[in-house]
Amino acid sequence: MEKASEAPPALPEIPSSADYDSISDASYVRSTRLPNTPHSIDTVDAELTDSMMRIEDGRYVTYQPSAGALKALLKSKKYRYPSSNHSLIESSNLSSQSPGPGARTRHVDRYPTWSNDSVMPIPISREEIWTIIQDLTHKFGFQQSSAQNIYDHMLIMLDSRASRMTPTQALTTLHAEYIGGYNANYRKWYFAAQLDLDDDVGDRHNNRANGKNKKKKPKKESGISTSDEKIEIPIDSSLEHAELRWKQKMNTLSHQERVQQLALYLLIWGEAAVIRFTPECLCYIYKLAQDYFVSDACQRGEGVPEFTFLNNVISPLYDYIRDESYELIKGTYVKREKDHDSTIGYDDINQLFWYPESIERIVLKDKTKLHDIPFNERYLHLQDVNWKKSFRKTYKETRTWGHVFVNFNRIWIMHICMFWLYITYNANFMYMTAKEIKAGNTAKQWSMAGLCGAIATLLMIIGTIAEWCYVPLTRRNNGVLTRRFFMLLLLFFANVGPAVFVMFINFNQTISTLVAIVQFFLGIITTIVFAIIPPSRLFVKNKKKDENDDTRKSLASQTFTASFPTLSYKDRCTSVALWVGVFLCKYIESYFVLSLSFKDPLYVMTTMKITGCVKGTISTMICQYLPKVTLVMMFILNLVLFFLDTYLWYIIWNTIFSVAGSFYLGISIWTPWRNIFTRLPKRLYAKLLTTIDMDIKLKPKVLCSQIWNAIILSMYREHLLNVDHVQKLLYQQASNVQHLIEIDPNPWPPNWLISEQWLQVQRESDGKHTLRTPTFFIFQEDTNFKTEFYPEDGEADRRITFFAQSMSTPMPEPVSVENMPTFTVFTPHYSEKILLSLREIIREEDHNTRITLLEYLKQLHSAEWENFVKDTKVFAEESSLFAGDHSNLSFTNMNAMDISEKIIDAQMEKGKIDDVPFYGIGFKTASPEYILRTRIWASLRAQTLYRTVSGFMNYHTALKLLYRIENQDAFSEKMSEHDMEADLDAMARRKFKFLVSMQRYVKFSREELESVEFLFEAYPDLQIAYIDEVPSAEEGAQPEYWSALIDGRCERLENGRRKPIYRVKLPGNPILGDGKSDNQNHAIIFYRGEYLQLIDANQDNYLEECLKVRNVLGEFEEYVPAPSSPYSAQHEPVAIVGAREHIFSQNIGLLGDVAAGKEQTFGTLSQRNISKIGGKLHYGHPDFLNAIFMTTRGGVSKAQKGLHLNEDIYAGMSAFTRGGRIKHTEYYQCGKGRDLGFGSVLNFTTKIGSGMGEQMLSREYYYIGTQLPIDRFLTFFYSLPGFHINNIFIMWSVQIFMIVLILLGSMMSSVTLCDYNPFALITDPTTPAGCYNLTPVLEWVQRCVLSILSVFIIAFLPLFFQELTEKGLLSSVSRLLKHVFSLSPLFEVFMTQIYTNSLLQNISFGGAKYIATGRGFATSRISFSLLYSRFAGPSVYLGGRIFIFLLYASVAIWQGEYAYFWITAAALLLSPFFFNPHQFSFTDFMVDYREFLRWLSRGNSKPHSNSWIAYTRSARTRLTGFKRRTLEDQSANLAGDSPRAKFSNIFWSEIMMPFIQALLCMAAYAFVKSSPAEQSNTKVPHSNTSGLMRVGIVAFGPIALNAGAVAGCCVIGFIIFYEVMVVLENFNFQHALLGLIAAMSLQRWFLRLLTVVCLTREMQHDGANRAWWTGAWYNKGLGWHAVTQPGREFVCKIVEMSLFATDFLLGHLILITLSLFTLIPYVDWWHSTLLFWLRPSNQLSAPLYSVKQRRERKSISIRYGILFLVVALGMLLLIAAPVLVGPMLKFGLPRFVVTL
Repeated sequence: MEKASEAPPALPEIPSSADYDSISDASYVRSTRLPNTPHSIDTVDAELTDSMMRIEDGRYVTYQPSAGALKALLKSKKYRYPSSNHSLIESSNLSSQSPGPGARTRHVDRYPTWSNDSVMPIPISREEIWTIIQDLTHKFGFQQSSAQNIYDHMLIMLDSRASRMTPTQALTTLHAEYIGGYNANYRKWYFAAQLDLDDDVGDRHNNRANGKNKKKKPKKESGISTSDEKIEIPIDSSLEHAELRWKQKMNTLSHQERVQQLALYLLIWGEAAVIRFTPECLCYIYKLAQDYFVSDACQRGEGVPEFTFLNNVISPLYDYIRDESYELIKGTYVKREKDHDSTIGYDDINQLFWYPESIERIVLKDKTKLHDIPFNERYLHLQDVNWKKSFRKTYKETRTWGHVFVNFNRIWIMHICMFWLYITYNANFMYMTAKEIKAGNTAKQWSMAGLCGAIATLLMIIGTIAEWCYVPLTRRNNGVLTRRFFMLLLLFFANVGPAVFVMFINFNQTISTLVAIVQFFLGIITTIVFAIIPPSRLFVKNKKKDENDDTRKSLASQTFTASFPTLSYKDRCTSVALWVGVFLCKYIESYFVLSLSFKDPLYVMTTMKITGCVKGTISTMICQYLPKVTLVMMFILNLVLFFLDTYLWYIIWNTIFSVAGSFYLGISIWTPWRNIFTRLPKRLYAKLLTTIDMDIKLKPKVLCSQIWNAIILSMYREHLLNVDHVQKLLYQQASNVQHLIEIDPNPWPPNWLISEQWLQVQRESDGKHTLRTPTFFIFQEDTNFKTEFYPEDGEADRRITFFAQSMSTPMPEPVSVENMPTFTVFTPHYSEKILLSLREIIREEDHNTRITLLEYLKQLHSAEWENFVKDTKVFAEESSLFAGDHSNLSFTNMNAMDISEKIIDAQMEKGKIDDVPFYGIGFKTASPEYILRTRIWASLRAQTLYRTVSGFMNYHTALKLLYRIENQDAFSEKMSEHDMEADLDAMARRKFKFLVSMQRYVKFSREELESVEFLFEAYPDLQIAYIDEVPSAEEGAQPEYWSALIDGRCERLENGRRKPIYRVKLPGNPILGDGKSDNQNHAIIFYRGEYLQLIDANQDNYLEECLKVRNVLGEFEEYVPAPSSPYSAQHEPVAIVGAREHIFSQNIGLLGDVAAGKEQTFGTLSQRNISKIGGKLHYGHPDFLNAIFMTTRGGVSKAQKGLHLNEDIYAGMSAFTRGGRIKHTEYYQCGKGRDLGFGSVLNFTTKIGSGMGEQMLSREYYYIGTQLPIDRFLTFFYSLPGFHINNIFIMWSVQIFMIVLILLGSMMSSVTLCDYNPFALITDPTTPAGCYNLTPVLEWVQRCVLSILSVFIIAFLPLFFQELTEKGLLSSVSRLLKHVFSLSPLFEVFMTQIYTNSLLQNISFGGAKYIATGRGFATSRISFSLLYSRFAGPSVYLGGRIFIFLLYASVAIWQGEYAYFWITAAALLLSPFFFNPHQFSFTDFMVDYREFLRWLSRGNSKPHSNSWIAYTRSARTRLTGFKRRTLEDQSANLAGDSPRAKFSNIFWSEIMMPFIQALLCMAAYAFVKSSPAEQSNTKVPHSNTSGLMRVGIVAFGPIALNAGAVAGCCVIGFIIFYEVMVVLENFNFQHALLGLIAAMSLQRWFLRLLTVVCLTREMQHDGANRAWWTGAWYNKGLGWHAVTQPGREFVCKIVEMSLFATDFLLGHLILITLSLFTLIPYVDWWHSTLLFWLRPSNQLSAPLYSVKQRRERKSISIRYGILFLVVALGMLLLIAAPVLVGPMLKFGLPRFVVTL
């Protein structure tokens, strides 16, 4: 084999410490660092050294006061410090910065444990590794830059492992995890695809390669366990023997072979691009490449050109994947109009390589099968594979609700069957005669109850039929489903047959009873079996190990879809106990509350027979069947409530278990025995330091003090603490000052942490020089001691308290920094703000913003701003000293203390200077450094990338601190500070990387590029990966795409860009999905180390949390290598370690606190429990991932467009189904921002709801739902899809309840009610005669209201208990009351509807896409028209329907419990406007009204995006879709690219459901018109009217008017026909209202039907609409469509004018309601107090307007106020006058009118 002779690549070396302060030449950046003057220091406060200057340089870089200034401030506080030479506060000398220019250059090895000079001998040198990589690169045509990247990636991985194990173990375990180990994905795939049976890729009958291409047996390598080598393993098809042969083979590999296999896999992975999403496809490519590499042809052959592998192997697969979703139109790739069920996606491609039969289907373009070619030649033919003929759908993600029956069948069985049992037991009068009941004949009762088994079987049959529609009918699948289907049929007949016998054939008491009892127990057993056993295991025989053929058939499915990690015995018992408690309480409560209480209403409605109705076909039928119809609706409502109860009890029991867990872990404040503050120093020493490995020469207090002081000073530098707080919290020295001065009279500059001389004194004096412990540790928990150590309820309070609580929880023991694994923080970035500009923080966002961002932040963080201003003033004085005449200052004769005292003196002399500029904008002089400080301060309190980067760069600081503390002797006193800093920096860089994937970097604006450069200046180790797009030299050709990596040390090019470290070519545009997952995937090749922490660009981290990183990484349980061979059976690996999130935006107001509360309940309280019982997945951030496990199984997310919208959870599901354990930590948390504005909350909620809709279609839910054991399945269901299905049931229960009220109201208003006697039996005679006893029904209505209400109330329970356990009773009660008084329940109702709507819309229409939610502060007022257009479809229309239904119910049968539903209607109608800042400002309200009228009218003469017609067209396109090919028009960009919804998808949701609602409403109205009471009141006896003609006139009359009239008449037409209905009902408001409800329901259905059936696709532009109104059909960009569009547009206008009238009237009614609030004095102040939680004194002031603007706004208020008043009075008069005045009028209607 030819050996490449090239030397290892010249990879970027660790730069010298001299390079650190010259990172960037950004024009606006200037450094003002204090000089390091090596002279004596004042002994009074010498312990505060200048090393404090650099505790948090990472956040404010060099733009902050020196440590000397802080010392002087402390001195000015008259606090006496015992003097010494150096201070323990020097522990603050930590930062990501290195010493400035002039430092001595030190060469630092990047891979110290993998070098020839390492302590342990390495099995293979770096040069040999590089030679192997180069050889592979030449043989396969990999890219040189990719090879260099993989070389660095591989060596860092080896170095990381070799730091805690021998180098040989490091290489062997790494190879085991990637290739040959028990848990390696490649090994699992190798056996699943049956490649062990024959080298011919699963062909068990082709033996051509045997004996022909035998490989030489590798030499035995010493040092590795080979206990199986001497065993004679027979060569057969046994899986067990195959696994033994594999293990033996792996153990005998040489080190060179291991490196070669590793390098080949990583090189393929490094260039695979989007193919990385298909892990088994990568395994297949690797297998072919490895077979080819060991062949003689490869070894004898010459190298191939660079990019050969990319062009021949990856590009064809990429092209196929891209073409499945996109088509090329006019040189641009456009999304195909294909849904998931017809798109072959990543998972379909990947599953081709699971089964040997599928692999055999791979054919070449000449129709030759690939597996017919000798195995060592197949790689060369990959470029000729016809992938279109090879791939097929392996699971159809059809957009139907059938997935719910397949995936969650056990849920429906557990509820519907039990509901059937309860009802049939209590309501035997429904199927038994009174005589049978009196005789005690129980046979029918047993039999009817036993039909639960038939119902369970029927549900299973429905699920099996649905499963047939989604799973391709291969021989294996078809056999399983067919067997299950016929077995279910037999069971169904077995359960139904006895019932037929008992009910209809044999009525012999004894025999029937015996048969019925047998049937009952058979039904119970059937129900229990189907409810517990996963569907995939039904009627499947147990497979024994020796049944090799059957075992192998299911091995792939078991390996990749059902390798669920096992639970410990304790955790499994916890899981079972949780669900036993849930269902035990649920079944007991539901029996008494829902079932037993339903008995009397059932009896009443079952026995009710309405008499005396008008004779006629329709009237008679309605009178006869309306009670039955009402009973059916009551049944459905009760069943829905039966489902809701379960989720309610899940919340309760999950909260109980989680709170109990918090007590066990010690994170509750109700565990006083933990003494979290008193014992904190000891816990710091025991849990954060590797005390076992340390050569302890210092007392634990000394070591702990360095950690504690660093934490406190980091908070000071972040302006969370002031000087008074710092001096109370710091450890301080109490020692002999003079003794130290004699040792070292010239201690400047200081050492890293503490003086080496002081440490030597500590060692020699046996503790005589002691530390004074802060009183904080003792008195913080003493309620009698009153002092302020930090601002109460501030950020410092929260951080210190959580840190102290977390240290009392169990956590893994850390390893030393030198031995810890390397990890990477990975952040995807698209367009998130990097660093706020000065313009953004001191100017209003727009004319609707009342306050600048800076002013708003100053009010939110007033104490922090005060600290910042003081710090800035010190910095300004300090800088002014150095800006003047240096000769006068005599710097050479001054030390830091002298300088600092001069600063204080200067401040005192200028005490009368006006400080308004400082407190106003943070600076007085517009110098770049002052402006930058203010920008940084604001950016650190907003959701910016700078906050994220600076926060997580604390890992660098933490590792330096820990390494220095634990290696005191390694840093001798003779070592210079620069050398010490360089060594510490090198260690931190070696163990920690920060990678940001900036997808848009090459398209950044100048401001964004400047912000990136500032990041590089502050953090030169920060790495940024981006997509480099290079236009093609050929005209019309697609551009080239590259993945590139840069950092702060990369060379600056002439164009201002940086020269990349690595630049890897891609096969095409890597963004094929929704963006985020693709952005992660292209950059994943640049990560380093063994673990990844996934972080969003709106998160934060803190030094004290970063100190725990070694403990968190210990959760992966890989610190100590297994004693056995890594190729032997191992425990299931930990794939993901989750962590808590603190929502730092919770203090913004109500919406921010709601978002924080949801995160606390779901991200903390729920995860604490469900992670223990095996139900946690990967929900986002800040989770740690096992990098090897995840990257070999498809990456950290999935990327099929639309389907994988919530991309991160699929990584969790993939890890879960493939055997990875997922854990959760309680002791570690990161900060995270949430959406704060109402619009952004809607976007986020819509994204989550739509993503859940896509998840329900996914194959992952199918695998988990049909294969998980019952207890873990229930945990999975109720923690994920169950939440959203529960929301659907809540909103359905409200709507069904409204229908029930309509039906009951129509009956109660038309019949005589009986006198109520609570002590009478339901069967007793009633009075008066002919009455109907509906009182039990009304009582049932009351209970239903309470049941629905309890679901909403319980939603606040988890947050209350979470707050109670962690912050106490007062905090929990106050937070709950703040939510209640801020009308948070309204917001919760609204959010429930948004979740429901987004999920239902997605299932019906699809179109899920990533929504940029926005992360700014919600200080801007949004116009009414914009809010209305956003929320009308999801919420307002439903609120309007509920309002009018409830209005009728309140008039017909008023009950006090209806108040809750009035609140619900108000929430759905008014929430978008109530939670809008300054909604009730009168002038803004009138300006809003003007904009609303303009919004309604514009867009017909010229295109306008913000218009009613644009909103209507956009809403309609979900039904019609857009025409595919874009026509050139200026308005084309107003349209999206929505596909037309399939008719089968929208048939039920858009046609049948509105039709059923219309029928029910018309039936209620017809009953009223046909009832005896109505006929007795009419002046025309025996009119034989059902009222349906009236409904038709009122419903279709406005539509007919719209079809023949001009615009503007539609609103008048609606009002006219309202008056017509009132007149026809003889001014009876109750009946008129019911008629209007029926007419509106009928009209709504008809308009939907008209839209779906008659309207074709929309144009991409609005030319047809403008042509309609202008009459000019030509020159509108219509082309030949000008012939057909007039007819289509006519239908559109009929529909549009009806919708316009609805929006006009509904919008005005909402405005009229809101206008009442504007009349309340000071309403804007009170509203802002509720919304922002700001005191009236801190309210946002009104914006300042010019005289002209004020005059104009006043004029608008007057003119449009008058117009609004006229319109409002007119509408109210037209609506109310007929009802109020009509009864006074006496006139008769013609007979034909009455009979309508």
